[in-house]
Amino acid sequence: MALPTINPTQTEAWKKLQNHFNEVNNLQMKDLFAQDAERANKFTIKWEDFYVDYSKNRITEETFKYLLELAKDVKLKEAIESQFSGEIINQTEGRAVLHSALRAPETAVVNVEGENVIPEVYSVKKKIETFTNEVVNGERKGYTGKSFTHVVNIGIGGSDLGPAMVVDSLQYYKNDLTTYFVSNVDGDHVNEVIKKLDPETTLFVVVSKTFTTQETLSNANTIKDWFLQSASQEDIAKHFVAVSTNLDAVKSFGIDPDNIFPMWNWVGGRFSLWSAVGLSISLAVGYENYASLLEGANAMDEHFKNEDFDSNIPVVLGLLSIWYNNFFNAESEAIIPYSQYLNQFATYLQQGIMESNGKSVDRNGDFIDYQTGTLIWGEPGTNSQHAFFQLIHQGTKLIPADFIGFAKSLHGNQDHQDKLISNYLAQTEALLNGKTEAQVIAEGTAKEIIPFKIFEGNKPTNSIFIEKLTPKSLGKLIAMYEHKIFVQGVIWNIFSYDQFGVELGKQLASKILQEFNGDVTNQHESSTTNLLAYYKKFR
Repeated sequence: MALPTINPTQTEAWKKLQNHFNEVNNLQMKDLFAQDAERANKFTIKWEDFYVDYSKNRITEETFKYLLELAKDVKLKEAIESQFSGEIINQTEGRAVLHSALRAPETAVVNVEGENVIPEVYSVKKKIETFTNEVVNGERKGYTGKSFTHVVNIGIGGSDLGPAMVVDSLQYYKNDLTTYFVSNVDGDHVNEVIKKLDPETTLFVVVSKTFTTQETLSNANTIKDWFLQSASQEDIAKHFVAVSTNLDAVKSFGIDPDNIFPMWNWVGGRFSLWSAVGLSISLAVGYENYASLLEGANAMDEHFKNEDFDSNIPVVLGLLSIWYNNFFNAESEAIIPYSQYLNQFATYLQQGIMESNGKSVDRNGDFIDYQTGTLIWGEPGTNSQHAFFQLIHQGTKLIPADFIGFAKSLHGNQDHQDKLISNYLAQTEALLNGKTEAQVIAEGTAKEIIPFKIFEGNKPTNSIFIEKLTPKSLGKLIAMYEHKIFVQGVIWNIFSYDQFGVELGKQLASKILQEFNGDVTNQHESSTTNLLAYYKKFR
């Protein structure tokens, strides 16, 4: 069954929301709290170790009712069932969308074109576990008999952002292996990493589904050439492994067929960290922690699949995003994790959200006349408070923000944790209440300065409070945003799992590269022609 193709703006719920918005868009959230002592309890979801308070949003119970009606009108429940059952919901590429199958229990049955894929998934997991343990325990050695001390992941996009973010987020759980990620085709990037490596003790993980990605192969070949300055062609088999579907290309590179970890076309790149693309995660934190990450994601899968929409975390967050994007015309959302470990989390979500839902054609093939997609940005608190919070507090733009906090610190310094969480709580309260002219005057502010110290308030936030940052809770958090992406895509009537917008620039880059070597001359408009000429002077 294909996904439904319903224009959301033509539904009854959308019309109700539009009329409702005209009535409530100037409501003050602090007034809503004053009028209802139970507001926070009504708009909070408690699930396992997650506490999600969405009461600091510009919504009423009536708003929420219409948003839930919208989910029903666009057949979100049926769409969720189609995804989890292995239907071909990525219709433009003729693929199922089953990253959830990668973290399903071994007893699960998930059929793709009539065949249960779970046994194959667990076969690859077993291979990852065995390989990880051999490397971590020092049983698998390099060409001079030394154990591995460094791992370098070579990939780009989903083959880099996901694993890099998770390894960074789980630094506390890392083993003794030092992990690097090489992604950018910028030669300065790969050469800065090479400077830190010893060819005798470094393992390279080349991640490319097709084994044709320009950036990945360029970096892999540069590293291979550097490696061969010390080692022989036969030694490549001991130091290079691949995550790919292109077996012939991998073998031609010199990688042992036994060291190829397969992928599947029903796993999109930006959701692939749960597959063998996560090999570098397993190597960095150990297979048990990697398995816990998957277990957490599966718990969120079950919550999303089975929970009623009014207490379903990804559904609620997705509906709120629609409310701001399509009715308040808020173009961006900030992701603010109050944990330095999640330093790369917003960067990771930029790809997940913006590559998925940056679409202007609906599932009928028609151009869209309503807004889709959101701009995603953010940095950890409290650093972000000293960077861009000025814009959120007193700027002219409405910027809904997710605040992510952990109740327990990992290193146990309670003084630091209290200061961190006091900021986490204070910022959402400040964004809610603001500061009135009367309050500014009461502080004894000079008359001419008063306007500059007024805070409008009424800025929406979600507070996602989690007991502790663990591999399992991180898995839940990542999966939560994955499912939010799906909810938004279903409502906007777009295909979230293709990314044709990535292709055009790549194609043109290949043509321009040929011009550098004088092989061809292409026609360009005057700007590109002048830029090409400028660059060629320095070659």
